[in-house]
Amino acid sequence: MYLPESIQNCIDLLENAGFAAYAVGGCVRDACLGLTPHDYDLCTSALPEQTEEVFRDYRLVLAGEKHGTVTVLTEGGPVEITTFRTEGGYRDNRHPDWVKFVPDIEGDLSRRDFTVNAMAYSPKRGFSDPFGGREDLKNHILRAVGDPEARFAEDSLRILRGVRFAARFGLTPVEKTMAAMLSQAHLMENLARERVFEELCKLLLAAKAADITRFAPILAAVIPELAPMIGFDQHSPHHAYDLITHTAHVLEGVPTTLPLRWAALLHDTGKVTTFTLDATGRGHFYGHARDSAAIADKILRRLKAPTALREEAVALIGRHMTRLQPDRKLLRRQVSKYGFPTVEAMLALQQADMGSKGTGEDDGSTVFAAVQQLLADLKAEDACLSLKDLAVNGTDLITLGFQGKEIGACLSALLEQVIEERLPNERSALLAWAAEQKEEL
Repeated sequence: MYLPESIQNCIDLLENAGFAAYAVGGCVRDACLGLTPHDYDLCTSALPEQTEEVFRDYRLVLAGEKHGTVTVLTEGGPVEITTFRTEGGYRDNRHPDWVKFVPDIEGDLSRRDFTVNAMAYSPKRGFSDPFGGREDLKNHILRAVGDPEARFAEDSLRILRGVRFAARFGLTPVEKTMAAMLSQAHLMENLARERVFEELCKLLLAAKAADITRFAPILAAVIPELAPMIGFDQHSPHHAYDLITHTAHVLEGVPTTLPLRWAALLHDTGKVTTFTLDATGRGHFYGHARDSAAIADKILRRLKAPTALREEAVALIGRHMTRLQPDRKLLRRQVSKYGFPTVEAMLALQQADMGSKGTGEDDGSTVFAAVQQLLADLKAEDACLSLKDLAVNGTDLITLGFQGKEIGACLSALLEQVIEERLPNERSALLAWAAEQKEEL
C-alpha cells in the first residue's frame, strides 16, 4: 500500500520511538479497491501524551486529546493520530459514555462500524484485517463489525454511512446488517440535523436509482416526507413506476451537483398532497410543483442546509413543470432572468424527469436537444442578456439628460429591446432609441 511521505514519516517516528503505528480505516479500504485515498488516519499504541512527545518538534492540535486523538500539522497537511482504544455504551446514540485505551490494533478495530472500514496497514507490521474486510470487499458485501444492532445503537449515523458505502462501492448489506439498519433507523431521530444533512449530501452524489429504491425506508426515517411516496401508484398512463422509483430514476439522471440532486430527490414530494382521481380513474397532480417546492423548502430548512443550496434547489423544483422550449426569444428572456447555469440546471432536471417515466413513450429528447443547441448558440454569440452586457451604461444616459430612477428604467427598457431582438446591441442604435424616449418624457 502506497503511503505519502508525510504519512510514512509519522509512522516511522512512532515506530522508531517503540510504538506500533498503522494507517487505518477508509484509506486502507480505498487502497484495497485500487482507489487513491483522499486522506489518511493513523492509530498507534502510544498514549496521547507519548504521541505529543514523539512530535514535540511539530505544531499540534489537541482538541481531541481526551478521546485519544492528537493532530500533527505536517508539510503534507494535518494528520490525526489516535491511540488504540475501545468505547463504552452510547446512551445518546452519538457519543461514547467512555473511552478506554487498549494495547493492540485488533481491540481498536473491533469498535469500528463495518468490516470494510476495520482494516489497518503498517509498512513494518503488514495488514491487520481481523474481521475479513478484504474478503467482503472482494465479494461486494457490507457487513457490520460484531453485532450490527449494537453498532448502530452506538451511533445511528452509521446506518446512513452504510447506505453511502453500499452506493459508492457497489456493496450489498448482508441480511443481518440490513435488518438492523431497518430496525434501528428510528434512532437517527437523535442525530444532529447537520450530521444527517452532510451524510445525505455524500450519499446523493454517489447514489444510483437502485440505491434510492433499495434504501428508501431508511431515507424516509430522516426525511419522513418520502415515506408516502414508497409504493405510491400514480394512476397515470404516462408513469409506469411508483412515485419513489420514478424519483430514483430522476435523481440518477441529473448531473452530480448538490442542488440538482436535492431537487431531483424532492421534486415530486407534493404529488401525494395534490393527488386526485378523475371519473376514469386517472390520477392528476394539479399544482404539485408549487407544493413540492414548499415541502422541499421545509425539509432543507429542517436539515439546516446552506441558504444558497436550499434556494437553488427549491427554485428548480418550483419551475420543473414549466417546460423549456426551443424558442429563441423565450430562452433569451429566461437566461436574462435566471442566468445560464440556472437555465441549464432547469433543462437537466426537466430532461431527467421526462426520461424517467418507464413507459417507453416520447421523452421529449428531440425538444430538449433543440433547447440545448439554442443555449449553446446563445453562449457562442456572447449575446447581450444582462445590463452589464449592454453597449451603453448609466453615464451615457446622463449625458442625454436622464436623471435618478429614469436611468435604471431606461436601461431595463433597452435590455428588453435587445433581448426581444428589436434593437441590436450597438451603442449608436441604443443611444438613438434612448434619445427618442427622452423626448417623449
